[in-house]
Amino acid sequence: MMPESLVIPEGVRFDETHILHEGDVIVGDNAVIDFGIKAKKVIVGSRSTVNGYIIGDEVRIDPWVKVRGDVICNGDAYIGEFSAIEGKLTVRGDLEIGRNVRIEKGFEATGLITIQNPLPVLIFIFIYLMELLRLGRLDEIEELLNEEFENPLVIPDGSRVSIEQIRTSKNAVIKFSRVLGNLRARDVIVEGSELYGSIRGRNIVILDSRVHGAVDGRKVYIVSSSTVFGRINAEEVHLENGCSVEGTIVGRKGVWIRDNVEWEIERETEEDGVGEEEIQEDVSEHIQGA
Repeated sequence: MMPESLVIPEGVRFDETHILHEGDVIVGDNAVIDFGIKAKKVIVGSRSTVNGYIIGDEVRIDPWVKVRGDVICNGDAYIGEFSAIEGKLTVRGDLEIGRNVRIEKGFEATGLITIQNPLPVLIFIFIYLMELLRLGRLDEIEELLNEEFENPLVIPDGSRVSIEQIRTSKNAVIKFSRVLGNLRARDVIVEGSELYGSIRGRNIVILDSRVHGAVDGRKVYIVSSSTVFGRINAEEVHLENGCSVEGTIVGRKGVWIRDNVEWEIERETEEDGVGEEEIQEDVSEHIQGA
């Protein structure tokens, strides 16, 4: 049930101080977000930090979370034990709050206030799914998965999202969004988006997008009228006619320019033991070998 990829879906917009999304936002455990967040439903995993405000129609903050700003919820809110909110908490629905929660600038709630430790949302969904499986209610499982989250922005465990860098040890997918930050991930797909920052990963695919920064990886595919405003450094570079690169292109095994480029991501299993730092070191070794 833990997020396995960083997913920035259609409609997400980054600016210098916050992330705006008309759908939901799911932040995994032990993540750091150096933006404020405004979305429909906002879920923040245990021991994560949000260095800004949170605004949502529903807000769930798991235990030991730090929010360095106000939290404004237009519906029901759930605050886990030992969490800290350095601003004001405003809840226009019901509030379920754990023990030993610190709220520096006070709170107001118009609905029912219950003091108990809310169950972390991903664990709750997992338990609920297991119970539905036990009862054989498969149709309700499909309905739950389709309706529980709306077009979610997903940030995996241990990731960091800031204006300087978006870093994760997982894969990253960006679709039809405007994103600020240098992206560091395992495999990367950017589609229909504008990314103000560089990209570093293993296999990188840029489709119908504009990237304002350098691209470093093993295999790099630039297709569907994409533009890269920076250099490309990889083992293989596959460039489709109609795309442009405003910088040098280095492909140690070759640079291919074709009318139609077929791309694929070579999936590597999680059991290979390669983590975030190893990914970056591995890519860097290949780059230095140029």
